[in-house]
Amino acid sequence: MKFLGEDVGDEAGRFRDDVVAAIALAGYDAITPLIQSGMPMPAPAPDIFSLVPVLLALIISISLRNVIFGLFVGLFAGVLMIEGPALLGGMSLMVRDYLVPQVTDSYNAGVLVLLGFIGGFVALMERSGGGAAFAAKVTHFITTKARLQVSAWIGGIVIFFSDLGTPLIIGPTFRPMADHLRVSRAKLAYIIDSTASPVAILVPFIGWGVYIMSLLEQQFTTLGIEQSDFQALISAMPFQFYAWLSLFAVPLLALTGVEFGPMARSERRALREGLTATEGAASEVANSAAAQGVQQSAASKARASFIWLPLLVLFVVLLWTLVPLGFPFGRISGADFRAGLSTAYLSAAAALIVLMALTGAQRVMASVQMYLEGISRMMLVAVMLLLAWAMGDMTTALGGDVYVATLAAENAAPWALPVIIFLVSCSISFATGSSWGTFAIMLPLALPATVAIGAPLYVCIGAVLSGGLFGDHCSPISETTILSSTGAGCDPFEHFQTQLPYSLANGALCVMGYIAAGFTGAVWTLPVLLALQLGGLLVLRRRINGVSVDLREQK
Repeated sequence: MKFLGEDVGDEAGRFRDDVVAAIALAGYDAITPLIQSGMPMPAPAPDIFSLVPVLLALIISISLRNVIFGLFVGLFAGVLMIEGPALLGGMSLMVRDYLVPQVTDSYNAGVLVLLGFIGGFVALMERSGGGAAFAAKVTHFITTKARLQVSAWIGGIVIFFSDLGTPLIIGPTFRPMADHLRVSRAKLAYIIDSTASPVAILVPFIGWGVYIMSLLEQQFTTLGIEQSDFQALISAMPFQFYAWLSLFAVPLLALTGVEFGPMARSERRALREGLTATEGAASEVANSAAAQGVQQSAASKARASFIWLPLLVLFVVLLWTLVPLGFPFGRISGADFRAGLSTAYLSAAAALIVLMALTGAQRVMASVQMYLEGISRMMLVAVMLLLAWAMGDMTTALGGDVYVATLAAENAAPWALPVIIFLVSCSISFATGSSWGTFAIMLPLALPATVAIGAPLYVCIGAVLSGGLFGDHCSPISETTILSSTGAGCDPFEHFQTQLPYSLANGALCVMGYIAAGFTGAVWTLPVLLALQLGGLLVLRRRINGVSVDLREQK
């Protein structure tokens, strides 16, 4: 077993296998009494056993750090609980009655098609070299540490279309300047990580938004909520506290010059000794295949227009197709919205392919191959989404949503539910390193409880999304955590260690915010939290001895 590339040892591996075996045995013992008759069973009355598939999926996801496998095992366990103990027959029933209907559903099929278009477009944008060319155009303005950090922050926002592409585009572009100005690699990795997932989750028309809306639509249909998934996501956006706090923390830290915790030591070492990275980190990133791929993609013929022109085409086509239907003020159907997005992404990809061909940067068929490879990269996302949809239906069939809603109604006050949801989601996402897996597990449980006790709906949706994002941002096993350290040329553990205090500080503000929003449901909670964040940094600037580094100092 490996943790961040280091072998933990056979003994730890055997311990893990024993734990997983015990979990599987416990799950089997829990299911067996319910299926001993060997006959298909009616949906059980809602009780603790109705949560066995979800709990099994959660435990396996955390133990093996594989959400897809956890969802698959949990779904199969649910089928056995309902249909009987026959393994082969249960597998056949799972495919026929739970997986295939998800694909044939018109809404779900539209989402899967849209994800393919998004994946192809993102692959073209990442490999066109336009991101590096765009960032290179602003480098001559960068003469101070504060400008460097704010410029990297802006660059990360511009590359909003790919949370995994941001580290491998922005990192290699700004790393030489960071070394020259003596900004630590750990700080650069933090900036990159804070503009990857926290930006992507706030954009409703890219993969993140489409995935979340598909989960919301399923629950809205089940619960009889008369609202579009798009409107719900937009309404929940002011309550995605963690994303906003993480995003605004970067320029605030840069302009105030405040650092604390292990990050302060890294910055002090870079400032006084010129050591921007720990020993070995630079050589590791130089040998990284991902980093080499980014450097090679930034070809001499790449232009900044490879970024802004396709995005302009995307926005224009999107507005051209949706505005006549009432967008953004009127309600439009999910089918129309997905069709408009698909048309916009396909048009933008075509514009980029033509642009690269006209400038001689890439042949047409080579670009088409990149596009097809991008579509194939979305396969795991599609599989996770398919299993999440099926698990949601399974939870409903077993009465798990009713049980959780009843439990919440009897034990939780409406004002307390958002903060409970946030903390549970944080725990799951930190342990699994997967925000999307957390959304798939938590939304089918959180929304029925929200409706049952009358808690503020948009606040609770925001709590699930913020909690899921927390782990994606700071977990040591998250993809973006690892890629951010790779792109910045920073040791992965150093990035995790230096970023964690900042993530916990923002998480503490989120706890305060969800308690307040649980009482009021007011959107003004967000600006209050941002003001508290700024005030806290100003207080730290005055009181912490030896950790404030003047980032505006020129070197």
